[in-house]
Amino acid sequence: MFLNIPIALTWLRIILIPVFVAVYYLPDAWLSPVAKNWTAMSFFAVAALTDWLDGYLARRWGATSEFGAFLDPVADKLMVAAALILLVALNRAEAYLAIIIIGREIAISALREWMAQLGKTKNVAVAFIGKIKTAAQMTAIIALLLYEPLIPGVSTSLLGTIALWVAAILTLWSMFHYLRLAAPHLAETAPRVPESRPRNPSPRADPGPSPR
Repeated sequence: MFLNIPIALTWLRIILIPVFVAVYYLPDAWLSPVAKNWTAMSFFAVAALTDWLDGYLARRWGATSEFGAFLDPVADKLMVAAALILLVALNRAEAYLAIIIIGREIAISALREWMAQLGKTKNVAVAFIGKIKTAAQMTAIIALLLYEPLIPGVSTSLLGTIALWVAAILTLWSMFHYLRLAAPHLAETAPRVPESRPRNPSPRADPGPSPR
């Protein structure tokens, strides 16, 4: 099943990635800097909403498929990686925080792919800490894309920066959590070095009686 409403929403999320990035490259005569922030944030927020909606509809309608299970996390990681790289380019996020988050996503994706080949996907299923990490991550990106004051007395950029730090810390925590769960299976599949056995000395030929 390559196309249903949940999968269509996932494709929409992928399509919106270059859209919210391209907003910042439009001439200021078309969109003012403030309008760019609001427009890009809105596109990203819609994309983030589809992340929740496609999973909800797939479970509610029983429209899950192997292709959808593959495409959904790919779309999520592309969206987050593009947003973080954009924020670094805009000097709104530290590069090392983006590297931590993107690197973790790549590492855990590879781990899940490997565990799937072993038939142990459930061992590294999304944990509650991963959901908190995702919520902090989305909050940080939305706030840093907006960058404009929204709540009186609260700095939107500061809120986004704090949320990004929280997301990076939870990113490392959740990575070690998944690695700990996968560790027993890593040990099971590790190649074993054959034990070296001492060679029995070859019997010497009887030299016969010594000459006198």
